[in-house]
Amino acid sequence: MSVIDDMKTVEAKPPTEPQPSAPTQMTGRMRLVLVVLLVAQFMLAVDFSILNVALPVIGQGLGFSLANLQWIATSFALCAAGFTLFFGRVADLFGRRRLFLLGLGLLGVSSLVGGLATSPEMLIAARVAQGLATAAVTPAGLSLLTTSFPEGPLRAKALGLNGALMSAGFTTGAILGGVLTDLLSWRWSFFINVPVALVILIIAPSVIKESRPTDRPKLDMPGAITVTIGLLALVFGLTQAGEHGWGSATALVPLLVGAALLVAFYAVEKRSASPLVPVSVLKRRTVAWGNIAGLIAFVTETSLVFLMTLYLQEVLDFSPLTAGLSFGVLGVGTVVGGSVAARIIGRIGTKATLITGGVIQTVATAALFTLGDDRAWLWLLLLGTFVGGIGNMLVIVGFMVTATSGLPDHEQGMATGLATMTQQIGITMGTPIMSAIATGHMAGHSGPAAVLDVVGLAVLVNAAIVLLGVVLAAVFLHGKKTTATN
Repeated sequence: MSVIDDMKTVEAKPPTEPQPSAPTQMTGRMRLVLVVLLVAQFMLAVDFSILNVALPVIGQGLGFSLANLQWIATSFALCAAGFTLFFGRVADLFGRRRLFLLGLGLLGVSSLVGGLATSPEMLIAARVAQGLATAAVTPAGLSLLTTSFPEGPLRAKALGLNGALMSAGFTTGAILGGVLTDLLSWRWSFFINVPVALVILIIAPSVIKESRPTDRPKLDMPGAITVTIGLLALVFGLTQAGEHGWGSATALVPLLVGAALLVAFYAVEKRSASPLVPVSVLKRRTVAWGNIAGLIAFVTETSLVFLMTLYLQEVLDFSPLTAGLSFGVLGVGTVVGGSVAARIIGRIGTKATLITGGVIQTVATAALFTLGDDRAWLWLLLLGTFVGGIGNMLVIVGFMVTATSGLPDHEQGMATGLATMTQQIGITMGTPIMSAIATGHMAGHSGPAAVLDVVGLAVLVNAAIVLLGVVLAAVFLHGKKTTATN
């Protein structure tokens, strides 16, 4: 049977008999579940960027060498991205709430250890544990979200709010890290997680019901090992590319090994009796192309933050704290986009929402190419990031709805694990890609004029990648319209 025939099989038309309409109003318990899960996801998103501004201060305080400083971020990203798919399946098999709570406990403990760290080794160990906790909590939390809300307007609304808060969390982390480091200490960037995790651990057991399949298939260990090591190698190669360039052996070797292992993973899954990710699901258009659209959305927006940070600090000479605060407008844009995304999906469908959001983001990003070398241009940066944040969030929510729709509850952990892996890898990939472009184009030049030139080129590449995502969504995704919501 051909791949096209497989797609037609897994995307068979629903029965013709009338189906009960999906509810459109949340109950009080649903709202409480939503608040608990959103707070947890927001906290995890903040962790991705909260240490960025504080890295030099941490290095001086604990004695990190300049070469090893990047491992504070890399060790976290490796585990957060590499183990997400594995833990997403573990959540399906052994209980989503159980893994969610265990992961939160690990996050609280590791954050406390990180805040109390007295050596580089102690801090890196804490960051590894934080990454593992994130890899466990994020897919478990997302699958609890999708199984707590029926497919339709309520799920779209919940995923919209989740996407908005996660993107806002990434921006908030950059701002909060600067504020805490300046006013208190970098250690509070770790300590702040502890009370939040503790409150959720107290409330969640009485609010969230356990969710697991009735029959437990065996865990696909060959698939789990292959995909985890493959993702670890891929993410490590991407981080090395940003530091040493795409042509360096330290980047190329792990990238090639990672790609080979992911191909091997596909072959393993085709032969496995209880696959980690059924091949039939990977062939589903909504899963495959929805995740590609999501990957592009996360790669472009997070890397744009990196580019605009360079512009604000190296061209306009803003302080790190002021530069971080400037991204508050981007955070507002993502919240606005997430708030209206479910309504837009209800009116025009997920595919049209993806395309609309991508076009908005493309135009807003391309406009930043015209930025000049004095502070009078700040208005364009603020407007461009605000509008681009709205468009980006429409794409992200459309991606989450698309990539988790049409699947039974027992596969939601796997689907959300895939979506979360896409998110983690996108966040990790963006900055190295743009950093490699910047490094290669600078070619020994320095100064504000050279930085402005590099930022302009990278902005155009960024906009082109977004536009590519729009074209792919338009060509390969099937349109689907959901019930409108108020």
